[in-house]
Amino acid sequence: MMLEELQKTIDRPSQSTVNLLINELKKSFGNRLLTSLAAREFHARDFSSYEAIPPDAVVMAKTTADVVSVVQACSKYKVPVIPFGTGTSAEGHLAALYGGISLDVSEMKNILEVNSEDMDVTVEPGVTRKQLNEHLRDTGLFFPIDPGADASLGGMASTRASGTNAVRYGTMKDNVLSLEVVLSDGRVIRTSRRARKSSSGYDLTRLFVGSEGTLGVITKVTLKLFGIPEATSAAVVSFESLGGAVDSVIEAIQWGMPMARIELLDDVQMSAINNYAGLNYAIKNTLFLEFHGTESGVKSQAELMSELCKEHGGENFSWTSNSEERDKLWAARHDAAYSCIALRPGCSVMPTDVCVPISRLSECILTAKQDIEDAGIIAPIVGHVGDGNFHVQMLIHPDTREEDLRVCGEINKKIIERAISMDGTCTGEHGVGQGKIKYLSQEHGEALSAMRMIKKTFDPIGIMNPGKMIIAAD
Repeated sequence: MMLEELQKTIDRPSQSTVNLLINELKKSFGNRLLTSLAAREFHARDFSSYEAIPPDAVVMAKTTADVVSVVQACSKYKVPVIPFGTGTSAEGHLAALYGGISLDVSEMKNILEVNSEDMDVTVEPGVTRKQLNEHLRDTGLFFPIDPGADASLGGMASTRASGTNAVRYGTMKDNVLSLEVVLSDGRVIRTSRRARKSSSGYDLTRLFVGSEGTLGVITKVTLKLFGIPEATSAAVVSFESLGGAVDSVIEAIQWGMPMARIELLDDVQMSAINNYAGLNYAIKNTLFLEFHGTESGVKSQAELMSELCKEHGGENFSWTSNSEERDKLWAARHDAAYSCIALRPGCSVMPTDVCVPISRLSECILTAKQDIEDAGIIAPIVGHVGDGNFHVQMLIHPDTREEDLRVCGEINKKIIERAISMDGTCTGEHGVGQGKIKYLSQEHGEALSAMRMIKKTFDPIGIMNPGKMIIAAD
């Protein structure tokens, strides 16, 4: 079923119903209820090329009780609820496709409990990853999941985020111990305890991690923490051949090399970050690498990786343990999307984020590169290739939006369908949002009907971020 057909299964509430809801919320929230067009448009926009369709109002929540109050009121009037963290999602998760209330939890930013001995922490959903790591700085612990943007931890849990460290530390799925969630009828549940493992009951934590606000609103997150490694080194190595760079990654993973980060940037992306950040890296296909461990361990890992890369055409391998140089390297990587936009100022980005088994990674990336060249567009490639995940960053300009969407949409479709045919996924980390719904049947088959049953059970009247992830079809 196509997105347009799925959207017809949901009725938009009447304006009179919405007005009644807004008047009721106004009594409880006063000036924390926002109805200006600027505020509503801001809360509908994320880091994607999808149209920003504003909600009818925005509520700035400060407590779990606030969230309960909003959800109960929306349930009473059958009006949608769209959770909002920092607005850094990438698949149109925030657009109010059927109107409704944007529930902003960004002011819920208390770090509630740090259990240093147990190496875990409990936070409110508006806490960002940078805020958390700054708070942990003197404990010898850190939270490693790094999607690039300074996203909220509630949002990262909701989209099952991962990022540059996933090859060593896993994704949000692997690092969330427990959640507090407000369900669509206003009930508050805790999905599990802080124990590192349990065989008790259904795994509700994993169910809500990645549910994109379609099953409930996350109001607390308990996360695993890790010890800051004794030593960290970073390396850069360039390749004439894109295939050589990818094959180096595949072989390193197959050897079991314990690297923390393995990032691929093609020659177009390297040119973009040089121009954007005033750097002078070689304009070639490049790997950014990072090693965690002991002083001797990171040195030996870097030397071994250098030899492996040489066998695949790698050159100018350089590594450093200097923290300033490492920070500069990863700042350039995190600015990749912004450097792409700078290639065509005023653009938005249509990013792919397929993920495939690493044995098919080289084929998938090289054919995507050919798709780009055949279409004659500029679309840098960057990816967390250590776990088979990469992005093609296609640019949509307002002046040529219709044609850009057509051309880039065709490439996106080819890349996704190719990844699924390789036993991969349509989305490795950005989530489904609006854009990937039409591929779920192809990827999941009959399992999609089970997902619809779950959606219908947790959200029987369909108010939780409708039009995203999945719709409980009749």
